[in-house]
Amino acid sequence: MSYLHEFRPNLSPLIGATLGLSFGIAINFYMTNIFGPILIREFGWTRSQFALVGALGFVSLVAVPLAGRFTDRFGARRAAVVGFSVVPFCFLAFSFMSGNLYQFFAITLISSTLGMLTSTLVFARVVVERFERAPGMALALLASGPPVMGAVGVPAVAAIIEAEGWRVGYQVLAAASACGGLAAIILIGGKGKQAKASADPVRMDWSTFSELCQSRVFLLLLAGMFLCNLPQVLVSSQIGIMLAENGAGLKFAAEMVSVYGVATITGRLISGYALDRIAPNLVALAALGLPALGYVALASPYDAKWILAGSIALVGLAQGAETDVGAVLAARHFHLDHFSFVIGMLMTSMGLASALGSLVLSYVLYRTENFFIFLLLSAVATLAGALCFYLGGGTGKYISGTPTAKEEDQLTAESSAGKSGMTPVG
Repeated sequence: MSYLHEFRPNLSPLIGATLGLSFGIAINFYMTNIFGPILIREFGWTRSQFALVGALGFVSLVAVPLAGRFTDRFGARRAAVVGFSVVPFCFLAFSFMSGNLYQFFAITLISSTLGMLTSTLVFARVVVERFERAPGMALALLASGPPVMGAVGVPAVAAIIEAEGWRVGYQVLAAASACGGLAAIILIGGKGKQAKASADPVRMDWSTFSELCQSRVFLLLLAGMFLCNLPQVLVSSQIGIMLAENGAGLKFAAEMVSVYGVATITGRLISGYALDRIAPNLVALAALGLPALGYVALASPYDAKWILAGSIALVGLAQGAETDVGAVLAARHFHLDHFSFVIGMLMTSMGLASALGSLVLSYVLYRTENFFIFLLLSAVATLAGALCFYLGGGTGKYISGTPTAKEEDQLTAESSAGKSGMTPVG
């Protein structure tokens, strides 16, 4: 089957996975930038208090690998059913908030924990179970769903908020998430051909986990994910607030969220195509180094709208590429039976970084009342993360859930514990 022809029989599951990722917990990533300034003004919260919402990732870190293991064991479809039984109700709960900050934190914690079952660790599995020749492009198309939702949905929700109020805005999100989740569950179907071909499931036990933790590739992936996501709080909840510091209004902030979404889509498609043809570590080094320039530009004293827009676009071009790179490397280096668990561990690293970044940003805002120091820290961390991905390698042949005889020999030769299926290759 040729590169492009692989998409034809797998189009329905790919569309379903993309809808699931777009209408799941990821939608809140974009919408918080619109609701944030409004909730701060409505309830009298401070910017430093609101920045602490990202620190809730510390609490939900344990749930992410467990969600990955649940997905590996029961399949992506069942995981999505559980996830979409919770996320829409959390959006609805937001609309009934009374103004207590801890109430907001509690709802956010529930959605961010159980909402992991509507995230990449579920829907990326749908892709790697079906694509052998074009996993990079398929993952890029999958990951482009949320930014499309951000580019289209944010201005629409902003208009609803201005016309009907923020409570109605959250209720619209609840309805959209429920409908999108139902469509996703129907379309993704059962397990893909790669998973079905794996007749003997590979167990996850302590020795397997210990082997994973000693893997150089895995440790570098964890470090790269962590460093590249330290600035995550800026784009997840602070764009509107950060631009307001430069004199921008709600309309311009909404436009910039859309610019960020479009730039993210463009960058992911380019990197996804490259991942199928070039070593992923080289793609990572080129793509993930770009945001540093954007952060430096945002830290500069120049606040012309074209500079702000260009900086946001530059960050968007590379933001999220680490997820595509990480998923491709995980599929190449580790057994499919553990794919979602590995992605869950990488997402845990992302969550830890995002939570720590939120705490650091909160402290910086408290001490300086501006974003300058954090933006410079973000630039340094992003460059270091790109280097970690590069050092992780990635020139090996793509390995699906059913290795060829040659690949099996390579796995056996590289580790006497090859029965775990977790030994890195390439």
